[in-house]
Amino acid sequence: AALAVGWFVGWAVRFVARRKYKRTLTDLHQHCHKPFVSVLVVAADYAVLYDSEDKVVAGVEHAFLLVLIAVAAWLVVRFLFVIEDFALERLRLDVPDNRRVRKLRTQVTLIRRLTAAIVTILALASMFMTFAQLRTLGASLLASAGVVGVIAGLAAQTTLTNVFAGMQLALTDSLRYDDVVVVENEWGRVEEMTLTYVVVRLWDERRLVLPTTYFTKTPFQNWTRNETAVLGTVLIHLDYRAPIEPIRAEAQRLVEASPLWDRRDWVLQVVDTTPHTKVVRVLASAADAPSSWDLRCEIREKLIDFISENHPDSLPQARYSPP
Repeated sequence: AALAVGWFVGWAVRFVARRKYKRTLTDLHQHCHKPFVSVLVVAADYAVLYDSEDKVVAGVEHAFLLVLIAVAAWLVVRFLFVIEDFALERLRLDVPDNRRVRKLRTQVTLIRRLTAAIVTILALASMFMTFAQLRTLGASLLASAGVVGVIAGLAAQTTLTNVFAGMQLALTDSLRYDDVVVVENEWGRVEEMTLTYVVVRLWDERRLVLPTTYFTKTPFQNWTRNETAVLGTVLIHLDYRAPIEPIRAEAQRLVEASPLWDRRDWVLQVVDTTPHTKVVRVLASAADAPSSWDLRCEIREKLIDFISENHPDSLPQARYSPP
């Protein structure tokens, strides 16, 4: 009867999926059908053998109880995966302003993993507590858990610290999926976040794996904390005789003609001097970090070409005065 009910429910889900909610119901069937049928069958067997006076049958009943707890936890964890996929499918990152989406994706993923770990621990604890001997052993250990608790706490200190740090990152919104960060003097994007570590995909496709405690104890740059728009900087060393106004006019033309500029801010200024040159800085805003990088390169290349062709004497020169 349990097998028949499981088969009928699976058929009903597939039948409804042909008409609406196809993606959601299909994922639900693929991930949860086997654990659901297992729960039905094991629960039916356990109900048949429940409260038997025969010792052999009672032993089999206890075994079915352990299996029932295991498959129930399996079903809950698989269901959590379906809920996560359902939520992430609607939290798309390919939108202009995805700050809120990245925050929600981070929280959904980390909370699902934390919940799955809690379900697994509770299932194991429930299985152990079905043994009378282990219940007694547990009570005695709790009564004299002073030294053992200290040792276990010291042994798990690093792991627990990382777990709590991961929860802090998810709940405080200080770091999210796809955030642009600078860590260890490297620029990259947050590719993966767990309760114990964070994976940053660097600009050259390398992966930097850091413990979650790194982001709670070490200062780091988050370029997309409040918005994705950033200011790009271009520094050019020029001779002291270089005319600034023609170069400023050309820089304005280059910036305004570039599709990478977000039409927000730009400026050209002499910001510093050296014994032989003056330092010209061009600031230009862009919608995100990759666009800012390309915009900086474009301005630098075309502005140097303009100076070389129209004001070659403005390039840095070494002067020598005979004694």
